[in-house]
Amino acid sequence: MKLFIAPPWLRLFLLFSGTVTWVGIWHTGFSVASWILYIPATMFVFAAVTGICPGAILSRKALPPKGD
Repeated sequence: MKLFIAPPWLRLFLLFSGTVTWVGIWHTGFSVASWILYIPATMFVFAAVTGICPGAILSRKALPPKGD
């Protein structure tokens, strides 16, 4: 299995998106926000820190590129 390693520009975007999502959850209230919001927020930050993008991996499994 070939992992999708995010380039630096995508990692910055994912970090920004994850941070905005976590701030939104915090602003709404951790006990009020739906648990489903924690999934993409955690995946964004994980992808930004490690460079391994779970969303891209799942997307490539569902819809593989033509060259693979």
